Amino acid sequence: MIIKAGQSEIPIIRQLSERIWMDYYPAIISVDQIRYMLDKMYSEVSLLEQMNVMGHQFLLLIDENNPAGYASFSRKNNESPHRFRLNKLYVRTELHGRGRGRELLQYISKEVVSAGGKELELNVNKRNPAIGFYTKMGFRVESEALIDIGNSFYMDDFIMVLDV
Repeated sequence: MIIKAGQSEIPIIRQLSERIWMDYYPAIISVDQIRYMLDKMYSEVSLLEQMNVMGHQFLLLIDENNPAGYASFSRKNNESPHRFRLNKLYVRTELHGRGRGRELLQYISKEVVSAGGKELELNVNKRNPAIGFYTKMGFRVESEALIDIGNSFYMDDFIMVLDV
């Protein structure tokens, strides 16, 4: 089941992000960078800003009555009204390969189309095995980005796009 998430679900999103990121990302980036990114992107203040100022729509994935993952998406900007961004898509590691990420992505794609969107873009670390998932779902690499996120950390990403 997928539900729309709001301010009252912020503690759940924060708990899931801590668990998922610490399970998954140490093989890709340093634990110091993980801690920095979690503190920067998943503080209560940051999540409130994403929801209330930046217009990110958050979703919670529920599996057997337990929070199992989350996602967020938004319109990219006013200059690209038909392009949306998949800002987050995370599923608990033990549920990988069971179609739960696909379920979230299909839900988001329908929401994007109903809002007049034609494309969905995302950033993914170049070393992230999830690139295979995104490719299988129809995303293509559009470009690359090296992003300075502060504290001497960088995100070395592919920007991938899906026609919805």
